[in-house]
Amino acid sequence: MTEIAAPPVKGSVGTSVPRVEDLRLVTGAGTFVDDVTRPGMVHACFVRSPFPRARIVDIDISAAVELDGVVAVYTAAELGPVAHQISYALDMPGLPPVPRPPLAEEEVRFVGDPVAMVIACDRYVAEDAAELVDVDYEPLDAVVDYTTADSSPHLVHAGFAGNSAGEMAGRPASDLDPIFASAPHVVEQTIFQQAYIPAPLETRGVIAEWSASSREMTVWISTQSPHEVRGFCSRLLGIDEHQVRVIARDTGGGFGLKVAPLREEICVQLAARKLGRAVKWIEDRQENLMASGMARHEHADARMAFDSEGRILAAGIDHVQNVGAYPTPSPITAGVVVGLLFPGPYRITEASFSSKFLYSNTVGRLAYRGPWQFESVARELLLDRAARRIGIDPIELRRRNMLRRDELPLMNPNGMPHDHVSPLETLEQTVEMLGYDDFRAEQRRALEQGRYIGVGTCTYLEPTTGSTAFHSTEGATIRIEPSGKVNVYVAGGSAGNSLETTVVQLTADALGVPLADVRTIQGDTSITPFGGGTGGSRSGSMTAGAIAETASVLLERIVAIAAHRLDVPSEEIVFADGAATVRDDPGTRLTLAEIADIAYFQGDGLPPGIPSGLEASGRYRTPHMSIWANATHLCTCEVDIDTGKVTLLRYIVSEDCGAMINPSVVEGQICGGTVQGIGGALYEHQAYDDAGNPIATTFMDYLLPTATEAPTIEIGHVETPSPGPGNFKGVGEGGAIGSTPAVLNAVADALSPFGVEISHLPLSPARIVSMIDRARADSTEAL
Repeated sequence: MTEIAAPPVKGSVGTSVPRVEDLRLVTGAGTFVDDVTRPGMVHACFVRSPFPRARIVDIDISAAVELDGVVAVYTAAELGPVAHQISYALDMPGLPPVPRPPLAEEEVRFVGDPVAMVIACDRYVAEDAAELVDVDYEPLDAVVDYTTADSSPHLVHAGFAGNSAGEMAGRPASDLDPIFASAPHVVEQTIFQQAYIPAPLETRGVIAEWSASSREMTVWISTQSPHEVRGFCSRLLGIDEHQVRVIARDTGGGFGLKVAPLREEICVQLAARKLGRAVKWIEDRQENLMASGMARHEHADARMAFDSEGRILAAGIDHVQNVGAYPTPSPITAGVVVGLLFPGPYRITEASFSSKFLYSNTVGRLAYRGPWQFESVARELLLDRAARRIGIDPIELRRRNMLRRDELPLMNPNGMPHDHVSPLETLEQTVEMLGYDDFRAEQRRALEQGRYIGVGTCTYLEPTTGSTAFHSTEGATIRIEPSGKVNVYVAGGSAGNSLETTVVQLTADALGVPLADVRTIQGDTSITPFGGGTGGSRSGSMTAGAIAETASVLLERIVAIAAHRLDVPSEEIVFADGAATVRDDPGTRLTLAEIADIAYFQGDGLPPGIPSGLEASGRYRTPHMSIWANATHLCTCEVDIDTGKVTLLRYIVSEDCGAMINPSVVEGQICGGTVQGIGGALYEHQAYDDAGNPIATTFMDYLLPTATEAPTIEIGHVETPSPGPGNFKGVGEGGAIGSTPAVLNAVADALSPFGVEISHLPLSPARIVSMIDRARADSTEAL
């Protein structure tokens, strides 16, 4: 492990110390699920449906079972009855139920739906055997287009009329009709966002091992939330939680895909229980692209009314979302947030929203980095369209409407409380970093030369560190060893977000010890305290609270022991840099190792009331519904109107995530999310043909931005204090929220001479050329 210098006296939090996990990862010494091998382990492969919807007439497994090396072949008839309960902590009470059979029962409901599970001595044999499973299907009419699913005569799931997975609404749109009828300016737009997916470097993977002698299930899994997996497995198998041990070591990306176990992971756990041995499944990339899940597939009718000076009078959004066949968790949980957050960082007093969630015969919807992101796409596209319609620069339009610090706290018209944010300050910082007026002058010169360049922005508010039941608390255990070295245990769920480094920094500062003396143990439910895992941009601030609660208990003991040994009042003890000194006599010194020796081995040297040892556990509970981060993204681009190619010129982010634990980690999170959002604007598309067949099941067809397409991202920071521990806010999801609208608006601005308005994503070259051709044709017809 790399040698890390002791922190300066002021502490390491707020500085970009080297990541403690880097040496292990960059030298190939990490341990991912596929690196784990267990005695007698067997391997799983799934037989998947080639139809989007069909009745399962018969499944003949005889040829597969006879293949040498095959251990078992399971169908729904074997696995379904042994599943006790399939439920998630994030399924909020009172929401409509969501069907989730481990394997397809009676019908298949999307291409890739798992129908049978083959278990063999290795993956190669399992795949060969899967091809021998003969499934007799009776094809049925599929519901492929979610936009017409509510009127389709066909149902994805019997009993769900109109293919409805649920709906929610706020104030009725009709309440605002008088405002829109009398407003000087009204803009309305229907915006469609395509389906795209989390595509982590490490696909899903799980090993489940059942021990009949101890009646314990051990699960090695690539997950963002080890304790959620433990609770889920307990409910699934009908056993107590202390009979389940979940181990999550290195995880190569999550992005929401790995928040909760999906159907294949369910099957592996059930099979391991039936077989009494270790079963391993590693998702291949085709499975990942075809059958893991989707995000972002939705549309909305959005509208805004403005007064004669461009101030927003009212805003409304009617939002419809495709949830596929088997969404995880309940799609309403995050989907309804689109409507709640639609007013964004703007001074809007009158608003309405509605949200509908529809089943279709496509892969199920997942949580994905900023799952409510569409609210920013719809709002920010609408604002730029309004600016062009009214004849105001889009930056000026935002300035006139953006919330200011002296207006906070306030409740937005849809019931979301906002405070401790600086949206206007982030907007102004990006404008200054770009040199906005100079860019507009350059844009005019470029147009004279036949070049089309544009600028787009997005300012958003991001809810972080939420207080939903499962995510409302976080625990930490700190053990100072007899040597004076420190181990800190937290739930973990680190998936590339550098939770190892930030936990070490937080603990070193909270205790006043050198960074090099601290190590962290994460991701093993048998030894770590319960925690909600990585999701909702919560890990940094929640873990900071848990560590602070725990460290304060230990510091009190440390100071008491030092004061007793040095024969001075506790108020005279200063503990820093791993040693206790007397305030007026710094030469009198007791190291943490010496204090630990007293605590563990010299019971008669302890002061009255102080227990032996130096180990404590603490738990932080957030009192806040959300801690709000905010940012502005600004993008400039050039569009080749002949080929439709978009070249990103400059990309600027001004982020307000409160105080930063480690600036380089924060900026890494911003950059990673930003590139994902760029992919959603220009490249990524989990497309289906009219018959319901996926047409992007390899990276030849499913386009991801690479280092070649990713711009250099310039980052500025605005720090607004947070009401949470350490003034920290979350930063994990914002990059993926703000980047898509900023890129879209930059392209629309570049093409504004043609009168192009964006309504469908992604902006592929073909779509851009088509939009230009259509705009030219409309202009000609108008003449």
